[in-house]
Amino acid sequence: MIGAGYAAIGASVLGGAVHGAFHRNSPLFGRALSRVDSRKNKVVALTFDDGPNPDATPSILDTLRDKGVPATFFVLGSHAERWPELVLRIAHEGHQLGNHGYFHRKLQFRSPFYVARDIRLGIRAIRRAGAPAPRHFRAPHGFRSPWTTAIASYFGERTVGWALGVWDSDLPGVDEIVRRTLDGVTPGSIVLLHDGDGYNPDGDRRQTAAALPRIIDGLKEMGYGFAALPT
Repeated sequence: MIGAGYAAIGASVLGGAVHGAFHRNSPLFGRALSRVDSRKNKVVALTFDDGPNPDATPSILDTLRDKGVPATFFVLGSHAERWPELVLRIAHEGHQLGNHGYFHRKLQFRSPFYVARDIRLGIRAIRRAGAPAPRHFRAPHGFRSPWTTAIASYFGERTVGWALGVWDSDLPGVDEIVRRTLDGVTPGSIVLLHDGDGYNPDGDRRQTAAALPRIIDGLKEMGYGFAALPT
């Protein structure tokens, strides 16, 4: 009986650790923002990861400008160094810049030194592009170690998860990206989309760019507005 009790405790601890590491919104390793306040207004927040990308990001920015919609771009430092002019355009057009780290490596098993370096280099790349220091951080894939959120906070960044991911990175087609977004969104959702590929700087994200006008129009028809992330 005692052995079984210890086994149950061990399984519970392991299960909690796995949830904290792999679930993007788990509070176990520090709170991650997953929704925006929608009590007064029916709003969602659009976010884009892994950019910038010269084929997708300009088109996405054009759509956001033309439709008057704010968004948050979680920029990858290594890509920011390749296309600093796109980072600067994001900032100049009034969108939020978030830090997605530099290397796009999963952080759940990384040391505090590695995590701090990844976040710091991401900040440096954004600043070197001429943009302000980011106030938000999103871990690649949402995977975090016990110290990831604390380190991001040390650098002045709030950790952000998401309420709705539509797997646009799998390139399911424009119609499917639109359908998944409009079917899955709820008031306050932080929506995860991609304007870049974290493993290939030249990766194709044109499906997401093409889907965005229909996503925005569909959300507006459903009565949604668009919100920035709180700091």
